Amino acid sequence: MNHVLISVTNIYGTLNVSGPSDVSIQLLIQQRVFIKWRNAWEASDAMSRSGSGSPPLHEPCLHVLTITQLLIMYRCVIVSIILYSVLSRTTLSSYVDPHYLACEPQTCGNQSITYPFYIQGKQQPFCGYPGFAISCDSNGFLILSLSNTPYIIHQIFYHNQSLRVSNAAFSSANSTNTPDSCISAAHNLTLPPTSTFNLVHQNNHKDIMFFFGCNLSSMPLELLDYRIGCSEATNKTDGSVLALYKDDVKTVSLVSKSCGTGGEVVDAVVEESEGVGMEEELRRGFMLNWTASDCKLCNSTGGRCGFNSTIFTFQCYCTDRIHASKCVIITDGRSKASMKMGLALGLAAAVTLLLVMVTLYYTRRKKQNPKHLLVDAFLERHGYLQIKRYSYSDMKKMTNSFKNKLGAGGFGSVYKGQLKDGRHVAVKILSELKGDGEDFINEVVSMSRTSHVNIVALLGFCFEGSKQALVYDFMPNGSLEKLLSDEHDVIGDRQLDYQTLYDIAIGVAKGLEYLHKGCNTRILHFDIKPHNILLDENFCPKISDFGLAKVCTRKESMVSISGTRGTAGYIAPEVFSRNFGVISHKSDVYSYGMMVLEMVGRRRNIKTEVDASSETYFPYWIYNRLVSNQELGLRSISNEFDNEKVRKLIIVSLWCIQTNPSNRPSISKVVEMLEGRIELLQLPPKPFWFSPSASP
Repeated sequence: MNHVLISVTNIYGTLNVSGPSDVSIQLLIQQRVFIKWRNAWEASDAMSRSGSGSPPLHEPCLHVLTITQLLIMYRCVIVSIILYSVLSRTTLSSYVDPHYLACEPQTCGNQSITYPFYIQGKQQPFCGYPGFAISCDSNGFLILSLSNTPYIIHQIFYHNQSLRVSNAAFSSANSTNTPDSCISAAHNLTLPPTSTFNLVHQNNHKDIMFFFGCNLSSMPLELLDYRIGCSEATNKTDGSVLALYKDDVKTVSLVSKSCGTGGEVVDAVVEESEGVGMEEELRRGFMLNWTASDCKLCNSTGGRCGFNSTIFTFQCYCTDRIHASKCVIITDGRSKASMKMGLALGLAAAVTLLLVMVTLYYTRRKKQNPKHLLVDAFLERHGYLQIKRYSYSDMKKMTNSFKNKLGAGGFGSVYKGQLKDGRHVAVKILSELKGDGEDFINEVVSMSRTSHVNIVALLGFCFEGSKQALVYDFMPNGSLEKLLSDEHDVIGDRQLDYQTLYDIAIGVAKGLEYLHKGCNTRILHFDIKPHNILLDENFCPKISDFGLAKVCTRKESMVSISGTRGTAGYIAPEVFSRNFGVISHKSDVYSYGMMVLEMVGRRRNIKTEVDASSETYFPYWIYNRLVSNQELGLRSISNEFDNEKVRKLIIVSLWCIQTNPSNRPSISKVVEMLEGRIELLQLPPKPFWFSPSASP
């Protein structure tokens, strides 16, 4: 077998393994290994066919050739492990997490900007806290929008979470020093209780009233001293702006009479200083403080703070990866850990190379689609499933050649069809078989084991090579998602009132309870959201789409899954990061809670297509209204009966979305709470991302 031996030198040529370590070098090594292996393999094949240097081809010789080729692969694998372990050490040490790089502090003017603020256009939204987006204008001024009015940030004090701002309309850049300077329209400064910014109360605070649009020609002479300029919306003669302290009741009354009702009256605040005119007080502005997750621990350990608006939680971006609250500094055993990581990567790369070799070997001899074979083998092995298998021609007849399309998505398209007995069905034609067919198998297996009024019935399936389809009961009222937008509030002659929403919420909970406890095996759905809740002619909800479901025994208290499953906005925190707890049936409870809050608010809790800082996070908003015992502020609540139902839905949902899975109720407890008396319900603790002052 000497004719097939390959030395390390021949495999790698003149490559110097002690040179600089880089990913490109590693790829070059792997390429050379593969080329040398392929050439040696083909040479051994050619010799075996021609008979040179070996006996005539017969059965024993085939066995010898197989051993020869395996020895080639073995040597390649060993050398790959050694070189990868050496080269990967430097590669690992040079890696820096992209979030850490993206959140490098930026400057505007002479100010450094970092968490919780972020400059739009210069920094990513995940580098700051929701509501802390600022801009840097061409003059080097930092601009913050409050009450739809631009305010200039003069100075930021990160150590005590405060900043000094002034209304941009009265800044020195707008030159309010002369009576002829025109002032842009201003608005009342309103900071609601839920705002992340609060006024720093001081003894020298004074409330100021601005009167826009006052007529100069009809103004008494004693009021001319209060004129600070003209309004941009009017001319310089008939559009004066007056400013005076709100506690000067006599002058305020006189101005009100002189300006009439045509002018706009705006309230503002300044810090009164002795010997300083009102124009200067306006330019100096006032102090605000903010509420956001504390960044000190993350900064002190070398990290950069950020915020994940998808799961609404603080994050610490470190050079190696994302951490929950601080960077983990490794002082001892770093070299040993790096070597272990290098060996692990080398082994992984070598195994990958071996798999590529074996795959190519068998691909040359037998071409076939392994995914289809896997699904076919599974369906043959589980022939006892009580679901009818249709042919693709049956699908075409059933849907009249796919004429009535109900909708489409990433999975494929859905068509309306009819069985021979006249029963209407929905036929989902899958666009392609994902992965190894796990989604298709999941749906067939999960739904074949269910029979419940709140679970959509799977009537059959089709699997013919690349053509796959699933046949369900037809739901005339479509998905719940379509009913939550304004334009779908009324269906036919029936209003989607809160009693209907309440019934839907209980129905979905009972369907989940059946999946978690009512089957012989426990089924975790992992994708509960309005899109996957279908409604029949009586608005009875049906849970659908089991493509991400996980079937496990009822004794299992936690579940192991690969990757992240679900839809952004509904995924439980522990599915994203195991730091929040273990994955279990409580993960479905979280998704259910987010969905019910969306039903109550008739809006998405977090819109993934926009920056989360651009609008109020609904769970945060509704929780604060409950705590302060305010009116819910939701439309269509017409009576006390509706009000009680809605409050019950909100309180139960807030329990469901607790960050710690152990604090969430089971779905059986959810059903009990919804069907019980509201007086027995307690308001849950505030999840930490609802409390910006809490540090994770």
